[in-house]
Amino acid sequence: MAALAQEPDGAIRDLLVAADSSPHTEQIATSSADVVDHEIGLGAMRKVRGFWQFKDSARHDGRLTRYTWQVKDGFASAEVLNDLQANLLALQGASLLFHCDGRACGHANQWANRVFGQRLLYGKSDEQRYRVIAVENATGSARVLLYSSARTADRQYLHADYLKLIEE
Repeated sequence: MAALAQEPDGAIRDLLVAADSSPHTEQIATSSADVVDHEIGLGAMRKVRGFWQFKDSARHDGRLTRYTWQVKDGFASAEVLNDLQANLLALQGASLLFHCDGRACGHANQWANRVFGQRLLYGKSDEQRYRVIAVENATGSARVLLYSSARTADRQYLHADYLKLIEE
């Protein structure tokens, strides 16, 4: 895996481009913006005193790039997420900060609409997967959030948030 020797930014982008060019995924949305105080969930979504919030979270400034793919050709979104997660964790300085599966993540509707702003991601709560991966080394820091969902066998989605952190 040639990406291991690259700086985090290049290696992560290479992995996301590979997911983007896979014959089993079709990109349906992408966006990029500078963000200030962007909240990253490090716990399940839950309702507290009438407000939806993460059980735990962290806030960061940086450049946020978002990708949403539809998984096709009979592949499961969880399978594609697991492959991408394994490749990201193989990068130098990578670690898994948080993960949840199914109902342990909270309500799928909240993840799709409130967290990622992609209504297409709304699927069965039992079928959702969420991962937060940190990549940190001497050349920089980043966070990658992976979320997979399944509405039906033919309507499965994978979402990735890539946040290149601004060093303070």
